[in-house]
Amino acid sequence: MELRELARFYPDWPGTQMRPADHPLAELRLIAYAPDEDDESKRTRLMSANTPDVSQLGRQTALPTSPETAELDRVPNPHPDTDYVARFTVPEFTSICPVTGQPDFAHLVIDYVPDQWLVESKSLKLYLGAFRDHGAFHEDCTVAIGKRLITLLDPRWLRIAGYWYPRGGIPIDVFWQTGAPIDGVWLPDTGVAPYRGRG
Repeated sequence: MELRELARFYPDWPGTQMRPADHPLAELRLIAYAPDEDDESKRTRLMSANTPDVSQLGRQTALPTSPETAELDRVPNPHPDTDYVARFTVPEFTSICPVTGQPDFAHLVIDYVPDQWLVESKSLKLYLGAFRDHGAFHEDCTVAIGKRLITLLDPRWLRIAGYWYPRGGIPIDVFWQTGAPIDGVWLPDTGVAPYRGRG
């Protein structure tokens, strides 16, 4: 199969570019297919041959019933020799109050400096979506997400900021990080203004 055939389905996928033998994603290989295969068969075979060991990406996946049962996948970091920040912004995070059952809403910002692993984004979305019917206080949700990512990735550094919308007239903001930021890494502001009313 020619390189352009894979690029047609996944123009940004690392397997579509030539990589040195010592690159973390060098094991990704292009596969051949029969000329009479339809596009969906080609796509399925390409996914199975070129996707890292993930359980949800490229598959129809139901929303997990709870954060505890949600699977988080990780993929190799293509630049483990470089310190850089990866950011996930979650502007519509929801959970429920463990006492009243009323919905809580937050804007989360997750920054981390990866080591050998990156979190796979679809699995992260499903994990965060599993909080929708999960009863926990703001502090618990925010810190638990950070700790789960630490366990999965063992990153060089991670921080999570939870900007929770007011309930009972009081917004609660929760901030947690693993230690001091790494020197020399560009770490932008979270971009979320502190809550203020009309004053």
